[in-house]
Amino acid sequence: MDKRPKTIFCDIDGTLVVHRPPVETTKPDCRLRPLERTIETLLEWDKKGYNIILVSGRREGARRETELQLSRLGIIYDQLIMGIGGGKRYLVNDRKPDGDEDYAVAVNLDRNKGLLGLEI
Repeated sequence: MDKRPKTIFCDIDGTLVVHRPPVETTKPDCRLRPLERTIETLLEWDKKGYNIILVSGRREGARRETELQLSRLGIIYDQLIMGIGGGKRYLVNDRKPDGDEDYAVAVNLDRNKGLLGLEI
């Protein structure tokens, strides 16, 4: 069994917080609302030593506002990757030479339903 920490790539809008139109989320006074189990789940992942990488289609120019919004909510993460656009997202990874176990997994959640029941 692999004891190394897991790395979780997690979208922000519609996954961790209620999805809002991009024109609203880039305003400095925008207050985001976390979805069910967001804060608790992120804290659990952090306690387990997981690497939490947030990804967003928000433009890189909105980084400052996004970081402030996440901080206000207590959303913790290790890295923030922005500007990935709204198209399909693919994670491409290799298999270890001594096995055939997949080390890349995709989870698709319904928008604005939160992380309740998600097991990683």
